[in-house]
Parts: sequence; structure tokens; C-alpha cells
Amino acid sequence: MTDAYAERLRRLAAQRDCDTVLSGVRPASVREQLAALGAAVPDDLLPDFYGEGGAVEQLERRVAELLGVEAAALFPTGTMAQQVAMRYGAELTGRDAVGLHPLSHPLVHERDAYALLGGLRAVRTTAAPRNPTAEEVAALDEPIGTLFLELPLRDAGFVLPSWDELVAVVGAARERGARVHLDGARLWESTVHLGHSAAEVAGLADSTYVSFYKSLGGHSGAALAGDAELVRYARAWRHRYGGTLFQQWPAALAALAGLEGELPRLAGYVAHAKVVAEALATLPGARVHPTPPHTHQFRLWLPRPADALDAANLALAEEEKAWFAGGWRDTEVPGLALTEVTVAGPALELGPDQILDLADRFLRRVASR
Repeated sequence: MTDAYAERLRRLAAQRDCDTVLSGVRPASVREQLAALGAAVPDDLLPDFYGEGGAVEQLERRVAELLGVEAAALFPTGTMAQQVAMRYGAELTGRDAVGLHPLSHPLVHERDAYALLGGLRAVRTTAAPRNPTAEEVAALDEPIGTLFLELPLRDAGFVLPSWDELVAVVGAARERGARVHLDGARLWESTVHLGHSAAEVAGLADSTYVSFYKSLGGHSGAALAGDAELVRYARAWRHRYGGTLFQQWPAALAALAGLEGELPRLAGYVAHAKVVAEALATLPGARVHPTPPHTHQFRLWLPRPADALDAANLALAEEEKAWFAGGWRDTEVPGLALTEVTVAGPALELGPDQILDLADRFLRRVASR
């Protein structure tokens, strides 16, 4: 066991024991997750085999219904699903260029898979920390096969366009002969800010990827959704990429449970994130972005080194059974660190006064270091 993994286990154990959690959820053990799945499984449900039957087909039908599309295909990872979507756009249009934001997931978190595996080129759509505008897409100096839009743009602070801005940028891509793909890893919670349903959002695009674990609490997995032709292509390339697993019923069942239990609660999390962000913005030297949050996640900066903030949070959890926020990282400004705050079920129990009390206890520990 590496030191980093041992430290991770320590943090998970501390968070599990907390009575109060502001950011995130209490991690469930494997036994707890198995018990939850077992309670929701019909006695006569049979396993899937290589993507056919069982919970996998149930999940694919449910996603297609929610997104208002013809079909959906389950993938083990979103990275794989999006490689297929971008490849499909290149083959249909004959253009190997993809319009990507410099902070998008393929450019930041996928080790250049779009280029090394798909033979694609990135055309950066804008340098601004937001999704591109219609004017920026119209002004691109070379044609693209696919415009890739991440909703929300996580590494810019979970920021979203307005509905009208989204409609306009999709229209600009169409005018340039490009397909539109939505990285909807967090699409489920984006509907509140956009003011439209998941089906209406997906209806703007040619393909949409959604995640089952980022907000829904699933074990893993993603779906690529669109018309039947796209999904037939996706299944073929999923096989080539090694993503057609023998059985995926654990991931599929967990995803179905998330769609049933967590999806209806996300709007409440988004609403409460505004309360949490407003309270945290009053802390000495603090800054939150965006204000108000566009989803149930946002960024928080504090004027302290990241290691001091993480150490204080862990001590608070282990000694007082309260979790403020972890995962701090230093910024380019010395002494200023940021973290991502995720408002979920446990935070709904905390009003403004309780949030500020928890923050005060956390900051006192920081100051003592």
C-alpha cells in the first residue's frame, strides 16, 4: 500500500464517522453498497451478457427516455464514450478537427487520447474561463467536425451558459457544418440553471454523454446517447476499445438506483448550494465562484496553504466528527488555496448559522497550525 493510498483511506474513514458533512457525502462501505443494491433487485432479474439483457438494457432504455433520444449505450467510462462520439463526428463530416475548450476534460484529464487513439486535432474555441460563444465559434479560423461543449465546464468552476447562449452557440456550429457533442457528465444538475429539462438540452445536440457516478452516486459508468445510427456505431467501437464487458449489472443497478433516488434530489442540492456559497463568501479572505453557483458545486478560495487547510479539515473530522471541505490545492498565488465544494444530502441539514459555526471551528484549527 502506498503512502498516498493509506492517507486516502484515513480521510475516508474520518469522513465516514462524521455527524456533520458540509461538502460531499459520507462514503459508503462495500458491504453497505451491496446491501443497497440487493434491496432493490427483483428476485427474477438475470445478469446481462456482453451488453445485452438484464439491468444494462433497462438502464439504456431509461437514459434514452430521460434524454428524449432514440437510443443509448452503456460505457465503462466517459473517456471512452467521448472518444467514440468525437470519432463519429470526424467520420461523418470528413473533418478531423474538434472544437475543444482548453479546460475541457479531453485536453486536461485524458492524456491526449483524442489525438493518440482517435487521430483527431484540437481547435481551441476560446481562452475565456467559460464555454465559447456563438461569435467565437463563427470566428474559428478552420472548420471542425464536432463542437464539444462541457456542461458545466468543471475546471472553470462548474460554469454554465444561459439557455439562449447555448442555443446560439449550437446554431453557430450548425452553420459551420459541425456536429455538436455535449459532455454532460454533470448534465443532470445543469437543468436548473438552464431552465430546461435534460431532454430539451440533449435535443440541441447530436450526441450526449452522461455520467452515473459523479452526481448520482453510482459505482462507475457512463452512457452515450443519440440517434440509433450513432448508438450502433458506438457499440461497434465500444467493442474495439475493450469496453464491452462480460457483465456490468453492478454498475447498471447502481446507476438505476441513482436515477431513481438521487436524480429527483439534485434540484434541491442546487438550491441549497446558493445558501452555502453565500455563507462561505463572508469568511475572512474567502472567495466563491461562480456567484451564485450554477450547479450544486462551486469553487472556494481561502488565504492559506493547501496542506494546512487539509490538515485542519482532517483534524476537525477525527476529533469533532465534522467535515468542512477537503481536497485543497495551492494556486499560482502563494498562500492561496482552492477547493471544490459539493453540496449534497448531508449539507441540506445545515442552515446559514450552522455553516458559519462549522467554518469558524475549521478556521480556528487552521490558525493554530
